[in-house]
Amino acid sequence: METNQQYVNWFRHSAPYINAHRGRTFVIYLPGEALAHDNFAHTIHDINLLNSLGVKLVLVHGSRPQIQKACGEAAMESQFHNGLRITDLDQLALVQATVGRQAMQLEARFSMGLANSPMQGSRIRTSRGNFITARPIGVKNGVDFAYTGEVRRVDSEAIGKQLNDGNLVLISCLGYSPTGETFNLAAAQVAGRVAASLQADKLIVFGADKGISNSRGEQVVELLTRAGHRLVHQHQSSGDSWTDLSMHIDVLSKACDAGVARGHLLSYQEDGALLSELFSRDGSGTMVIKESYEQVRNACIDDVGGILQLIRPLEDDGVLVRRSRELLESEIHYFSVIERDGATIGCAALYPFDDARQGELACMAIDSNYRGGDRGQVLLRHIEKQSSHMGLQTLFVLTTASSHWFIENGFVAADLAELPTSRQSLYNFQRSSKVFSKELL
Repeated sequence: METNQQYVNWFRHSAPYINAHRGRTFVIYLPGEALAHDNFAHTIHDINLLNSLGVKLVLVHGSRPQIQKACGEAAMESQFHNGLRITDLDQLALVQATVGRQAMQLEARFSMGLANSPMQGSRIRTSRGNFITARPIGVKNGVDFAYTGEVRRVDSEAIGKQLNDGNLVLISCLGYSPTGETFNLAAAQVAGRVAASLQADKLIVFGADKGISNSRGEQVVELLTRAGHRLVHQHQSSGDSWTDLSMHIDVLSKACDAGVARGHLLSYQEDGALLSELFSRDGSGTMVIKESYEQVRNACIDDVGGILQLIRPLEDDGVLVRRSRELLESEIHYFSVIERDGATIGCAALYPFDDARQGELACMAIDSNYRGGDRGQVLLRHIEKQSSHMGLQTLFVLTTASSHWFIENGFVAADLAELPTSRQSLYNFQRSSKVFSKELL
């Protein structure tokens, strides 16, 4: 019964995301390693589910390990520079055969409709074409890349027509020049250019890693593009070879800077990573965006319910003073909130004492699922900025359980007598709250 209820709750909570994704355009990049992995069947089923929910899909597939295997079988030596294969004329024929075979295998996968399988009843129409115009990379730093090329132009109008007709568009690592030549392209970069040309709502990149981790080994849930560019630059400056992860970060960051709403880096090894990322608030990988999608703003009456839900556990534990809905509604103009995808995940109140040029920071709370980041500091800076605009010189707080956090953020211990007289009269001696203050610059 509990398992059934968990499923019901998850399905209900996913409804807003289902509605938000319907009719949107997603570009998905699957490297050759993903196509060869045991989890690939599950990934195909999840892509099929997106199609059935009305998402417009472009699937860009890589072929590197398959091409490498074919080169080995043909006794052809492979050469790489900056992560790119140097493709001579003999290898080009092998690349064309390998990529064409892969495309047909993908079409066969999407044509499945076996009973008692996730593909039952699905009627996915796929479309392929000469959507990518390419040009040769040429000679760089003395290295002749031969038939390895780069994207010159994406026929976004033709792709858009296929998507509007309900087709799933398949794009490979091959591009074609106006002179009729074929070039081998980096599939990840193709995906980034396609997403930017379509102004896609999402670019989803599958890699070996479950997103990005920081120096402490903690997963980075959200990465701004400027931080992504900085990571790539640091990697290149260190002299390390070009890795898949650095290429994926580069592609996602450039695509989002070019107008793609959101990028996602997921692991092709994790079953259900795509669904977890798209249909839950927390996701499963790293999301790349140009600007943070968490918003700090002044609260309004519509935020009362979310704030109450956020602070109730802390009130039950005695960390916060209990507030009734009526009191919160009457004082909502004192509150600020952090909003994430329409949910309130943080709040704080600023009560000004204009005569004393002081302000009280109160009812500060961060959702337990989002602690450990810098959201508390972000909310504190927002309150400090508000205080300065009001002409307040000092911010004070009364706390029973968070002394160390406030000290770490510039507050110092203060006496009750230092508070405004009207606030001293309201002090609850039973709670024995400690007083801290901070001078505002």
